[in-house]
Amino acid sequence: MFEKIEIFDKRYSELTQRLYEPSVASNPEEYQKIMKEIKSIEEIVLKYREYKKALQTESESLEMIEESTDSELKELAQAELDEAKQSIERLSEELKILLLPKDPNDERNVIIEIRGGAGGEESALFSAVLFRMYTMYAERRGYRTEIINANETELGGYKEISFMIEGEGAYSRFKYESGVHRVQRVPETESQGRVHTSTTTVAVHPEAEDVELEIDPNDLKIDTFRSSGAGGQHINKTSSAIRITHIPTGTVVECQDERSQYKNKDKALKVLKSRLLKEKQDKQASKIAADRKSQVGTGDRSERIRTYNYPQGRITDHRIGLTLYKLEDVLNGNLDEVIDALVTADRAEKLKESMENQA
Repeated sequence: MFEKIEIFDKRYSELTQRLYEPSVASNPEEYQKIMKEIKSIEEIVLKYREYKKALQTESESLEMIEESTDSELKELAQAELDEAKQSIERLSEELKILLLPKDPNDERNVIIEIRGGAGGEESALFSAVLFRMYTMYAERRGYRTEIINANETELGGYKEISFMIEGEGAYSRFKYESGVHRVQRVPETESQGRVHTSTTTVAVHPEAEDVELEIDPNDLKIDTFRSSGAGGQHINKTSSAIRITHIPTGTVVECQDERSQYKNKDKALKVLKSRLLKEKQDKQASKIAADRKSQVGTGDRSERIRTYNYPQGRITDHRIGLTLYKLEDVLNGNLDEVIDALVTADRAEKLKESMENQA
């Protein structure tokens, strides 16, 4: 393990020195390229240097305990030794996790699609709640949100809505949201005050890059139609809305958010490519994982992943058994506690698998 990290450490030193070279400083493209590589290994290198420092402290403390005749110094050295041993154990585990293979999609922008499920209008209303939660969370992290397509209902819900979240590491934070979200609450449409259960489905895709997925134009059926909004609002008098059908897979994407047909087509193609890329990656992953337990981040759309219980103010993530009585806080975009727990669980599962493979 440490031989590999030593290579990273050496490379990190080389790269940081190169930043001061005039040829690099005057070339923004080269500078950004080097900075990107530095960032990709910086966390593990700094953690490793912290680990080596703890080893040095351990060695010096042992030497002082063995050689010193002063009882107070020995006591101080013993305290430092105990602290160093704890740090070594902790940092060793953290380094193992940092060396796990990274999801190549983690740094990408993300496309999220929310669709109403069981529950009719109440499900559509909860789709709007989830959309608000994700956009508020994205804002907290400094990400940018752009609606791609929205099918609104009379009461302000969404039968479906798709949107892009742009920002460094967006996919790494949102990828665990794929699946069925269940809500238990008294619906706004219910006059008797009874608690109903409804569901909403979330699909999360990393944004596909053009070089990764080539689509034959002959495989596409492109239709134009007039945009429409809830209750006849914002009706577009021109046929600017776009529907693209990928004939080999039957995948259909619509976009009517923009007034420009060209912009709608561009957005629709982005969604289509991202969906097809995700399906391709999922098939590859399922082949690799065919004989082992599925992990936290698989993103199966049919899996019920979370329940939002309004009467109890409770949110439960069923994949990791996490229950928080912070429903309002989470729905206001404070998702970090939930996502951090999912990240930790996913890493633990991968670390366990890595150790089993080595055994």
